[in-house]
Amino acid sequence: MKSITINGSKRESVGKTSTKALRNAGEVPCVLYGGDGPVHFSAPELAFSKLVYTANAYTVVIAINEKESYPAVLQDIQFHPVTDKILHVDFYQLFDDKKIAMDIPVRIVGNSIGVKLGGNLQRNRRKLRIKALPANLPDYIEIDITELNIGNRVYVKEILNDSYEFLHPDNTVVCQVRRARAALVVETEDEEGEGEEGEESSEEGTSGDGASDKKDESSDKKDESSTGDAPAES
Repeated sequence: MKSITINGSKRESVGKTSTKALRNAGEVPCVLYGGDGPVHFSAPELAFSKLVYTANAYTVVIAINEKESYPAVLQDIQFHPVTDKILHVDFYQLFDDKKIAMDIPVRIVGNSIGVKLGGNLQRNRRKLRIKALPANLPDYIEIDITELNIGNRVYVKEILNDSYEFLHPDNTVVCQVRRARAALVVETEDEEGEGEEGEESSEEGTSGDGASDKKDESSDKKDESSTGDAPAES
């Protein structure tokens, strides 16, 4: 997985006054958990732009005072309710022999058969939570939907991988191709039109049969009358 380096400064004081002063100076107070003890530090708010405002997943290398460095992942982040400024960030330290849980983005590839036929692709999960060793964390989870037809779904159990485990039930739907409403309306109209045409044809057939029956009756009567009027032979 790709990594981003964040350069920070160790905090000497963690009180409310010093925290407020940091934020006024454009710094974000941070805490690193998972090691022997929590590490308090601060970093410029701009340093988090590539980590926070993106759909990609990254690990982080925290460099403090250019002397200490810690591999970590973003654990939690707090925003101001009005200005959306970053107020606080929590990190969790990584270790090569310890598995870590992380949300990984889902990447869709291919052109679905169902979409070509007029269906709509619905993405139920844009990220999937997995658990793996830091070395096995993927940049994304790729799903090929080329053979996905209308009504078909992709479940978690169909994309299992030996390098990591999913923290979702096997029957979790990742994406699916659903029939478009417009297609349903068109099909319904076509079926109704075919039904009306069938009824009209049957009515025409019935009326035609009646006319032919009347024609046959009139011809029979005409034959009988002509036979009765014929003169007897002497």
